[in-house]
Amino acid sequence: MEQQKTILLAEDEDLNYELMEELLSDINLLIIRAFDGAQAVEICKTNNDIVLVLMDLKMPVLDGFEATKQIKAIRPDLPVIAQTAFATSADKSRALECGCSEFLGKPFNYEQFIDIINVYLKK
Repeated sequence: MEQQKTILLAEDEDLNYELMEELLSDINLLIIRAFDGAQAVEICKTNNDIVLVLMDLKMPVLDGFEATKQIKAIRPDLPVIAQTAFATSADKSRALECGCSEFLGKPFNYEQFIDIINVYLKK
C-alpha cells in the first residue's frame, strides 16, 4: 500500500474546500486545511510532512500570492499550485512570479487537475 501523503489545502470558502476534498478523495492523502494565507504559511513552517500546497489566491488576512512568496522563502522546493476563479493572464503571471508551480483557473477539468496533482505527488 502506498504511503499516505500530506497536502495543504489553503481555501477559505467551505463549499470550495468540500469540493476539492471530494475531487481528491480517490487519492490516498491527508489533507490539512488553512483558512487564510497567514495560516498556510505557519502550517508550512511547522509541518515538514507537507509535500504539496493547493493555494487559493483570493483569501483573507494574507492573499495566496503573498502566502506563496513566504512559503517559497522558507521551503523553496515545496510545490504550490495556484487555484482561483479569477483566472486572468495577469493573475497567472503574478502567481508564477510568486513561485507557484502551476496555475489552475476554476472551474477546472477534473482529469487535468488530477494529472497535475499526481505529477507533484510522485516527486
